[in-house]
Amino acid sequence: MIAEDVPSRLLKARRDDLGCTIPKHGYLAHWAEQGGLMLNAVLTVRAHEPNSHKDRGWETFTDAIIRAVNDRPSPVVFVLWGADAQKKAKRIDAARHPVLTTANPLPLSAKKFFGNRPFSAINAALVSAGKPPIDWQLSERV
Repeated sequence: MIAEDVPSRLLKARRDDLGCTIPKHGYLAHWAEQGGLMLNAVLTVRAHEPNSHKDRGWETFTDAIIRAVNDRPSPVVFVLWGADAQKKAKRIDAARHPVLTTANPLPLSAKKFFGNRPFSAINAALVSAGKPPIDWQLSERV
């Protein structure tokens, strides 16, 4: 079973939002195959030390990814969860790309995150942009 961490909270929020089942794994390739990209500003940390690798160069790399996705001519839905992510909004052309914001699913702000129906909001933004919605259901088998 998935430990009580961000991925498991995401899967619970998805269940509450869309009625999807929670698999016994956290393999999210199905989302990526449909065009979903989940990206943190910092891609590594020391165990149990949030932000321990902040300001060590990851931000340059992840900002370049945001810039490359933003430069795509076709609309992309950007979802900024939490204050740190929302600071990245200045790198996004919101006139071309829908930008959704909500609290972070981390423990300190999870209460604000739950109930926002982020997965329904993402699909609504995709459909409004002329894109197919994401099938958020994950298979029980990897």
